[in-house]
Amino acid sequence: MNRVPIEPQSVDAPLTRSAVFLVCTIRDEAAAIDMVRETLSDIQGLVKTVGFRDLKARLSCTVGIGSRVWHEVTRRAHPAELHPFREVAGATHTAVATPGDLLFHIQSERQDLCFELERLILKALGDSVNVVDEVAGFRYFDSRDLLGFVDGTANPTGLDLPAATLVGEEDAEFAGGSYVVVQKYLHPLDEWQNLTTEQQEAIIGRTKADGVELEDAAAGQKAHKTLATIEDATGEHDILRDNMPFGSPGSGEFGTYFIGYTRHLWVIERMLERMFIGDPPGLHDRLLDFSTPRTGVAFFAPALSLLSSLGEEPAISPSYESGGHAGR
Repeated sequence: MNRVPIEPQSVDAPLTRSAVFLVCTIRDEAAAIDMVRETLSDIQGLVKTVGFRDLKARLSCTVGIGSRVWHEVTRRAHPAELHPFREVAGATHTAVATPGDLLFHIQSERQDLCFELERLILKALGDSVNVVDEVAGFRYFDSRDLLGFVDGTANPTGLDLPAATLVGEEDAEFAGGSYVVVQKYLHPLDEWQNLTTEQQEAIIGRTKADGVELEDAAAGQKAHKTLATIEDATGEHDILRDNMPFGSPGSGEFGTYFIGYTRHLWVIERMLERMFIGDPPGLHDRLLDFSTPRTGVAFFAPALSLLSSLGEEPAISPSYESGGHAGR
């Protein structure tokens, strides 16, 4: 069972005790693109190099590529829904859009393995990239966020997991890949902790002790769990949240790193619209009064077969030639 490390691009990799979220931009030079292609095509080798030291630590890495550099890095047309993160501006709060060409989501039961894999990835990339965000996350008690609530309760399981997260025949060239959105949220913990447990539960829409869903509000401002639930005529659309707490008590920084994997990017976009603009508009998600987004980036995590082929020299397809540098 534990003969090899978890393959890169395994969206269904199990939740772990530690994670690193690394976001980089690529320098606008042909040599930088070549270096990135070479490094990404060997991610599986880097994961094996580090992961074999402790197979039970379940080291994994998922790579996301942003819209701005997709053509240049992959020599392919864009996945159907891939575009830059779209800022969502409500009357009170804004989901900001920030730079990011590459995402490395590294997970393990051991923080040192996350550290070592990140070190080797950045060494391989050399001066081809600039690091624009780096967050080390940790599992907090029984999978709680720093606000004290269990996070990820609504994640899909079983056969619902690939159905919710992996692109299918609707975009056959990119089947097996997944759209990824990341946001770094900061929390004013003192303000949150001044609320009563009942007030906190009303904002989240679940009980704090055991995560049981509360009844939806009949009218007025809806709870976070209601606004983050996306339904249409075809039913409910799930996403996979691999969120992690992070923080530094010494500097007074406390936060949640949101990372959502989805088969359809529009699902997370609609979720953010409901949270930041409100449903109805003007009644925003009250959780945002205690969670301020500092970043917002969208990526596509291709299937491992596509990622591993980037170091090859394929014939440039007409769709790539016509796309040119539109993404930059």
